[in-house]
Amino acid sequence: MVKRLISANSSEVLKMKAAELKQSIKASEGRVVLSEEVVTAQPVGEDITNAEVAAAFGADLILLNGMDVLNPMIMGLYPGEETLATAKPSRDGKIIKDLQHLVGRPIGVNLEPIDTDADMLEDRLQIPEGRTASRKTLAELEHLGFNFVVLTGNPGTGVTNEQIVKNVSVAKEVFSGLVIAGKMHAAGVNEPLVTPEVVEEFIKAGADVILVPAVGTVPEFNDAELTEIVKIAHQAGALVMSTIGTSQESGSTSYIESIAIRNKVCGVDIQHIGDAGYGGLAPVENIFTISKTIRGQRHAISRMARSINR
Repeated sequence: MVKRLISANSSEVLKMKAAELKQSIKASEGRVVLSEEVVTAQPVGEDITNAEVAAAFGADLILLNGMDVLNPMIMGLYPGEETLATAKPSRDGKIIKDLQHLVGRPIGVNLEPIDTDADMLEDRLQIPEGRTASRKTLAELEHLGFNFVVLTGNPGTGVTNEQIVKNVSVAKEVFSGLVIAGKMHAAGVNEPLVTPEVVEEFIKAGADVILVPAVGTVPEFNDAELTEIVKIAHQAGALVMSTIGTSQESGSTSYIESIAIRNKVCGVDIQHIGDAGYGGLAPVENIFTISKTIRGQRHAISRMARSINR
């Protein structure tokens, strides 16, 4: 058995294989916080990474957004690389291990399963190959040492649920970390965002965690629908992550509290807070608010204060 994630030390967490990390999240009973941050934005802390800031305010899991895994860069990780003008791609294979050493948290990355035939609602945003999901990029995650991957779509990129399903299968073949799959918002595509049928396809393909928009972030997705999806996932042995990926992560703390409570009632295992704040990170008070709301002051402070050297 493993220790629950909200009480585990960095030395324990970073040794966990995918199945152990999944069990550790499950054992935390809906009290796990994941913070997403843009790696190509100048960090809030100027000469440190956004990941370090997020960890300091209570994040259990760190998700990197906007990373080209074929030419990886993280602003603030290395001296003199706080901006895009000064940063250089790191090709020695150490970049994620170096970040894990600094934050003591599992590190994941977004990869986007682009569908070139998608029925778009808006102009398509072109992104580098290293940000798209493919056998090549998914295999590179194994080389870099990521703990998990999130197969999802940023605004306007043309990610479809069909392509997510296909890439979940590939990920399970070439990557040993946790596979999280789903859409936070439309990603520019004219299709239903999430349905029980889509969730079942994700699970059948091998997804460890089903990603859904948090109730209160997208129109017409309500508590009853989320509760149904949670039950489907849990019965199949998968977990569920609710996501605030609609820029509302920079809303008021009262909004964050409301979202956190509603989605916990629905039974999600992980609560994600997005990167839409100044410097590519949610406002730190909102990371702390979601942490304190879903697990109380004792566990929130324990996560913030626990040394990564333990």
